[in-house]
Amino acid sequence: MNDEFRQMVIDALKRGEELPRDWARELFPPEKREYELVYYGKDREEDILADTMAVPLQPASTFGKNGDANTWHNMLIFGDNLQVLKSLLKMKERGELMNADGTPGVRLIYIDPPFATKQEFRGTQDQKAYQDRIAGAEFLEFLRKRLVMLRELLSDDGALFVHLDWKKGHYTKILLDELLGEQNLRNEIIWKRTDSHKATQKLSAIHDTVFFYAKSDGHQPNQLFTEYSDSRLTKAYRHVDAVSGKRYRLDDLMAPGATASDYAWKGLKPRPGRHWAYTKEKMGQLEKEGRIIYNAAGVPKLKAYLEDAEGVPLSTIWTDIPMLKGGIEDASYPTQKPEKLAERIISLSSNPGDLVLDAFAGSGTTLAVAEKLGRRWIGIDCGKLAIYTIQKRMLNLKSEIGNKGKLLTPKPFTLYNAGLYDFATLRQLPRDDWRFFALNLFGCKDEPHTIGGLKLDGKLRGYSVLVFNHHEHPDKRIDEETIQDIHAAVGKRVGKKFFVIAPRAVFDFQQDYIDLDDVCYYALRIPYSVINELHSRNFAALRQPVDETDVNDIVDAWGFDFIQPPAVEWNISVKKRKGQMLDEACLKIKKFESRARIRGQEKLGGVDTFSMLMLDYDFDGQVFTLDAVFYAHQLQDDNWQAWFPVEEIGDKVMAVFLDIYGNEARHVIARKDLTGFSKPVRSRSKK
Repeated sequence: MNDEFRQMVIDALKRGEELPRDWARELFPPEKREYELVYYGKDREEDILADTMAVPLQPASTFGKNGDANTWHNMLIFGDNLQVLKSLLKMKERGELMNADGTPGVRLIYIDPPFATKQEFRGTQDQKAYQDRIAGAEFLEFLRKRLVMLRELLSDDGALFVHLDWKKGHYTKILLDELLGEQNLRNEIIWKRTDSHKATQKLSAIHDTVFFYAKSDGHQPNQLFTEYSDSRLTKAYRHVDAVSGKRYRLDDLMAPGATASDYAWKGLKPRPGRHWAYTKEKMGQLEKEGRIIYNAAGVPKLKAYLEDAEGVPLSTIWTDIPMLKGGIEDASYPTQKPEKLAERIISLSSNPGDLVLDAFAGSGTTLAVAEKLGRRWIGIDCGKLAIYTIQKRMLNLKSEIGNKGKLLTPKPFTLYNAGLYDFATLRQLPRDDWRFFALNLFGCKDEPHTIGGLKLDGKLRGYSVLVFNHHEHPDKRIDEETIQDIHAAVGKRVGKKFFVIAPRAVFDFQQDYIDLDDVCYYALRIPYSVINELHSRNFAALRQPVDETDVNDIVDAWGFDFIQPPAVEWNISVKKRKGQMLDEACLKIKKFESRARIRGQEKLGGVDTFSMLMLDYDFDGQVFTLDAVFYAHQLQDDNWQAWFPVEEIGDKVMAVFLDIYGNEARHVIARKDLTGFSKPVRSRSKK
């Protein structure tokens, strides 16, 4: 329903008139007449697509090279997935997301979102794992917004797999029926993830549900097979060929469906509604080979040998993939799923070269398997721990499923920041991305127009906006004379206000605005100290976990934030821990102070804003590879000390100190400074 029609309805109701019958289709679309899930806070699909703020993807680092910067690099993106999905949708519209056959969009999407259980999960040793924080209608709308974007991102012949448990699966299926159409539900898959266990007030829950939807009839899944169990094999292939000793079963030579021109074989016509599965010539060949035998009624049967069998056609009950229980595949990440599960889904609904997307990437299982199966991939997560876990996993891949076999060098992939930016490198964005970023940052409408021959970029509350083009004028400054030149061109035709957006350092005057002939020319500096007064949206931070229960917390962020490394005072020494016999390295945090821009305000915080310490014991000078994580509560319980084994230290150790807003301070510790263990190493970061 568009705004014009909505107003017509409102006006007719105000006049007390009956609504015309031909309006019924618009008011009650046929596809929504049967049922709809109704809950508080449910937005219109049109509003979700229109109002979600896209964010520029700022490259942070690239791993591997393919010799051509214009060819595809797989994408690992840190940020709120809703905003990222809107940005990817823009890429699809520009023709930048293509599958192997040239089809636009993403061929396969597999997501394993938090289950909104609002309960604490525990690991095998009763350690805390994670806790979902959003439940009820809030969770449903959180997920639905992302499903709206994911549907638009799919190629026309693509498929979506949504992995849930029994608590929210039934609600989510109704949402998926609304968004993709009940007719496009291909299967409800039951994955038996564990064995039965004792439960006091209910039956033990041992399965998850995976909903498999196609975007249209154009999706054709690949035919997959599973291995025969010993009992089924013996039962199905119970016959043994007397000559060759091969096991076989007897298959019907009649196939479903009648044909008017079907023939008689040995005087026998097929049963009504059936036809011979092979031509008369092929039947003759099979008989010569001894592959046809006749039962007591004279009906021919085919010897189907076990050695020719592909297996059992894949069904909707998956009992052959166990949950992870440690081992070489375990990335020590809560709710990590086995590679065999991702392998089956990716093999079922994509082909080599196709695009596979996981918007809740977690430990990176989907991405790792996509890489091994020759697919291209996009992974999104709002947790820095997830990003570093995935980065390490992709750089230590083994070629076989289950993290076995030879080392596999992944195809090039790029890590992007989305919504959290390194301001020092923002100006390196291409002109179009910079313009897009600047307009969105200040809540401006993208409305190019011209006044007095001056090309302008947008509108802010109805007033004109100019995004300074530092690409064309890299050395140009914006001073009072520049503003006077603009005023000479546009005069009072712009109204009472005019906005100029540029990096803070480009402006040569300090005041917030310059008044010329009653026109206020505002300087919107990036970042801007009072941005909240001019911004139509509030900032929200991508909060990071402070303990294991927060690791899988889900975040709905808006706007932009700027990377501001926290200030850290620390020292490191080698000594014996109390009650221990061997020396260990001990890193002690003496002071921690974070700075972040939250809801337009500069915020300072102490150790209460500390999230985690991540260590790379053998830093190669280029790529951080995660070896250990120490959460805030762990360090606090041990007097803010992190202990780790001396024998695993290489030439350098990289320490990453992370605050709850996603900002990080990185420090490199040289092994030579620890030699002899006589002097502790001390460092203090610059504020």
